[in-house]
Amino acid sequence: MTTSAIAVSGLRKAFKDKTVLDGIDLDVPAGTVFSLLGPNGAGKTTTVNVLTTLLKADGGTAFVAGHDIATEARAVRKAIGVTGQFAAVDELLTGQENLQLMVDLNRATSGDGTGIVKDLLERFDLVESAQKPASTYSGGMRRKLDLAMTLVGNPRIIFLDEPTTGLDPRSRRTMWTIIRELVADGVTIFLTTQYLDEADQLADRVAVLDQGRLVAEGTPDELKRQLPGTHVRLRFTTVDQLDAAARLFTDSTRDDEALTLRVPSDGGTKSLRALLDRLDESSLSAEEFSVHTPDLDDVFLALTGHTTEVVAK
Repeated sequence: MTTSAIAVSGLRKAFKDKTVLDGIDLDVPAGTVFSLLGPNGAGKTTTVNVLTTLLKADGGTAFVAGHDIATEARAVRKAIGVTGQFAAVDELLTGQENLQLMVDLNRATSGDGTGIVKDLLERFDLVESAQKPASTYSGGMRRKLDLAMTLVGNPRIIFLDEPTTGLDPRSRRTMWTIIRELVADGVTIFLTTQYLDEADQLADRVAVLDQGRLVAEGTPDELKRQLPGTHVRLRFTTVDQLDAAARLFTDSTRDDEALTLRVPSDGGTKSLRALLDRLDESSLSAEEFSVHTPDLDDVFLALTGHTTEVVAK
């Protein structure tokens, strides 16, 4: 039976007269990636700050690594690692010195931590730059160093608050690989991100937070299936073929310039076979055939009324 790394019930938080978290419930199984999405001001970072004991909740309960965040804050902190939106590295120190500093500050590590530093430098491909000041690092290198510093205490639950914001595509994918490796080792990841493709790629489950309330939760595929809009796109070589297909599928939408027809479908093999059979019976052949399903951008827009451009803190 899968245990819960994070269990939240009725969590509430307000700042003066503004309610930021309005009784949210979450359950994050151990060894998975859980992604929290939401527009600006939705309460994502507040959720992270409450669960990591940086803020006190006004109501509800939350257990992280089996510890009550209200009464066992010290035990929670020992069990978790936190990487914020901006790399928390000392630019005056080298990469190795930053890691060594974390070792020295972590009472749980034994010895001088030389082996831990060496292993982390190798794991994050930072050996060649280990003796260089962090001020000379690229954005991607800083994020890798920041995450490496988080792992000094070998936490089993890691909170990543928009870990790839501002990184180039190659650096983002490097971080994705590192996150997948951590999960493969049994680490639980609580991820907030402004990139919906990131949640789609990494998350086992996704929750959408809007105005302090959870408006949806499920696997990425489950959320996408909630939306209508799955369709088959057919492209023809002539207008006559397009006309004939449009008469055949009366509920379709045509694009005369692109010579394409968009036919509503559930995307299942049975309906696709029926569609192709109808084309064949009418002696029609599409030059191109593709199935399109709603993505998380579509889900997010439908649920919150916001585009992904504002899916940030």
